[in-house]
Amino acid sequence: MPIYFQTRWLRVIVPTFVVLLVLAIGIAYLRTPQATLEKPPQDAPYRLSSSSIDVRIEDLLARMTLDEKIGQMALVEKNSVHDVDDIASYGIGAMLSGMGAKPEPNTPSGWLNMVGSFQRSALSSRLGIPLLYGADAIHGHSNVFGATMFPHMIGLGATRDADLVERVARATAEEMEATGIYWTYSPNLDLPRDIRWGRTYEAFTDDPTLAGELGAAYVRGTQGSGSSMNVIATAKHYLGIGAMQWGSSSNKNFKIDQGRTPSSTAALQEEYLPPYRAVVDAGVGSVMIGLNSWDGTWASYDKNLITGSLKGDLGFSGFVISDWYAVYEHSFTQYEGLVKSINAGVDMVMLPFDYKGFLMNMRLAVKTGDIPQARIDDAVRRILRAKFQAGLFERPLASESELSVIGSSEHHAIAREAVSKSLVLLKNDQDLLPLSPKMNHLRIAGSAADNVGRQSGAWTVEWRGIDGNWLEGGTSILQGIKNAVSSSTTVEYDREAKFVSAKRANVGIAIVGEKPYAEGWGDDANPSLAKEDLETIDRLRASCDRVIVVLVSGRPLMIADKINDWDALVEAWLPGSEGEGVADVLFGKQPFVGKLPLPWPASVKQLPISVDGKTKDGTKVLFPRGFGIHTEKR
Repeated sequence: MPIYFQTRWLRVIVPTFVVLLVLAIGIAYLRTPQATLEKPPQDAPYRLSSSSIDVRIEDLLARMTLDEKIGQMALVEKNSVHDVDDIASYGIGAMLSGMGAKPEPNTPSGWLNMVGSFQRSALSSRLGIPLLYGADAIHGHSNVFGATMFPHMIGLGATRDADLVERVARATAEEMEATGIYWTYSPNLDLPRDIRWGRTYEAFTDDPTLAGELGAAYVRGTQGSGSSMNVIATAKHYLGIGAMQWGSSSNKNFKIDQGRTPSSTAALQEEYLPPYRAVVDAGVGSVMIGLNSWDGTWASYDKNLITGSLKGDLGFSGFVISDWYAVYEHSFTQYEGLVKSINAGVDMVMLPFDYKGFLMNMRLAVKTGDIPQARIDDAVRRILRAKFQAGLFERPLASESELSVIGSSEHHAIAREAVSKSLVLLKNDQDLLPLSPKMNHLRIAGSAADNVGRQSGAWTVEWRGIDGNWLEGGTSILQGIKNAVSSSTTVEYDREAKFVSAKRANVGIAIVGEKPYAEGWGDDANPSLAKEDLETIDRLRASCDRVIVVLVSGRPLMIADKINDWDALVEAWLPGSEGEGVADVLFGKQPFVGKLPLPWPASVKQLPISVDGKTKDGTKVLFPRGFGIHTEKR
């Protein structure tokens, strides 16, 4: 019987004693200094690219100590490593920049130098196993100042263009490679059923088939074709994320994020597994487990889901990682959490902080038999396979000469195309759109009109994004419109639509929407426009003959009682750095082709909405999934 069951009464009565006991026993198993172990020769099979990957894996695995294997299973946040030599000393296998962690200065060169310093430490270890550095490249290499910011995935879902999604992923991977980062935590295969969820914008769609098609395209673009990988993709969040119940969050600050997903065999097979089947078939290198619970079990501890469905039924051969602190979140001790998650099938643990305690707990678990040695070897084989497939042993360090690809004109062009194809035209009375670039008088207002940070959303330089107009290389929607109209067109702008002139304009464009938010901090009981935005629209309407509303948001907003007052309505999602892509469609340089990637509810009483479009209260949605008015170029 495992230790954590044998001592249950101790954990209930004297938990502090148990923790201290585990620490004391763990300390007894001190690490074997690497200096006393022999370094493999330079011609060892695992070092030779001419050897097959299977030969390299088995040769390296046979040379590894238990501590070196455990080190490969640790994913550590970069700010928790206070001594860079610890990477080699503790054999840390992977690191990440979490919650906006970045170098100073935050420049492409700064990233290259930071990751390079970590990598050089890893290479100095006895075995010289390269470090796998990961980043949340959610909509481009978005932590890096100056990188190209593409539309968030909900916008890519509106394009329904797999080829475009593949090109976006390829461009993102190229910018990541340039900084020496070969692992991205995307694509997102969540299926949002309730738009009150603060991560709706991170998902392509609520349609399992479309999510699988676009997810597979994103994997191909990220990793490349064949058995090798340019950058390792991560499909997330496995499983059932997006369908959590409102009010079920395990986090007291949230409402739905990290909550309970109702489980059923039918939903598992027909809704949640199909997108993962598509990306597994596309060769995705890693899968991240969600922070939700499924069938009463936290996903990171669910062996049926991870080992049974993912690795068994779907045949996933890559490695499984846990989400931020997930293995510890719902266990009495860290030791217990590790035992449950590793035995369930987690291969790499996003700690993300205490790697020394992780090593000690894992060593103890193997020594006592709570985690079988075979489970450790299986996990390390999967991790090493990905590192070999990504060519890390041959190209651990990137070069300064490659940095010119970051924010390149070619990538900005792809982003601009993606923006233009993602816009969804929801209302267009009397064919007001597209506008003529030669129109006489245009007024523009709104909180999102001149704000590249707001149009880029979260996961942009900072975890929760930025609310301002200082992103390098970005173009606001306002500037895009100014660039689109003729020199004879009078363009007036006032954020609050407090125009001095009494003369009415032909058309007013209100560009309004949500402030940036991330994860559960964006959970909102009634996602809707702020009072400030509504007042701005009203003032604009009073000074213009006709009004167009452009929504910049990460999800549908509650507008059913307002839409009749507007002449046209455009959903622009979170377009990223290319405001000109919005102007391209407003003025007919490109047609409106986007379609809603998920239903647009008329009220919160309709939530959640099922995969077949049925609302909770049985009433009709404002717009169904797939709706979008198409136009022609001018």
